[in-house]
Amino acid sequence: MSALILIVEDEAPQIEMLRYNLEREGFTVVVATDGDAALEAVSLHNPDLAIIDWMLPEQSGIEICRHIRADSETQRLPIIMLTARGEESDRVLGLDSGADDYVVKPYSPREMVARVHALLRRTRPENDEGQIVFEDILLDIISHRVTRGDKRIQLGPTEYRILKVLMEKPGRVYSRERLLDRVWGAEIHVEDRTVDVHIGRLRKALKADGGSDLIRTVRGAGYSIDTQESQG
Repeated sequence: MSALILIVEDEAPQIEMLRYNLEREGFTVVVATDGDAALEAVSLHNPDLAIIDWMLPEQSGIEICRHIRADSETQRLPIIMLTARGEESDRVLGLDSGADDYVVKPYSPREMVARVHALLRRTRPENDEGQIVFEDILLDIISHRVTRGDKRIQLGPTEYRILKVLMEKPGRVYSRERLLDRVWGAEIHVEDRTVDVHIGRLRKALKADGGSDLIRTVRGAGYSIDTQESQG
C-alpha cells in the first residue's frame, strides 16, 4: 500500500509540482491550503508524512507543526518544513517547532522525493511482503497470522485489526474514537467501552507466554503500542 503524503501549501504551481513528482513515485497525495484544512486533513486522512510550507495564510507552517506535535494522536507524524527562508536561525526555528526535515526553496523535485523516502524509512515500521514487524511481534497481512518470537498468537478478528492499526504507527496514541473509526468504521455505532474490552483481550493474548506488555494506556488520551523503554 502506497504511503499517503499531505501537502500543506497555498501556491498552485508548488502544489502541482509536488503532486506530480510524488504521484509519479507511487505516493497518494492529499492537499490542504491553510492551517485549519491541514489539521482537519491530518485527523481525517491519517497521513504517513506531511510537507508543510512555512508561509501560509492565517496560520504559519510553524504554528501548524506545533499543533500537530502537541496532539498525542498526531505527534509522531513525520514533517518536512518547506520554506524560502534559508538562514540558520530559520532552520533552527523550523526544527525546534517539531519538523523532522527542512527544505529551502527553490529545491530539486528529485531531492524532495529522496527526502520523503528517507524520512519514511526512518519512521515507518519494517514492512516486507505484507508483513509488519514491531519488537518481537510479526503480523502477516496476507495470512492474518500473528507470531511473537516463535509462538503463534491466537487473536479474534477485532483484536487482529486493533493490533494492525497500532503496529502501523508505533508510539502513536489512538483515542477510543479513532480506534472505533479505524476498526469498526465511522458508520457503525459501538460503545467506547467496547474498545477497552478488546484491548484487554489483545493484552492477554500478547502476554500469554510471558511476553512483555507493549500496549500502553495513556490516561485521558487512548492506547498505543510502544517499547518497554518508552513506557518507562
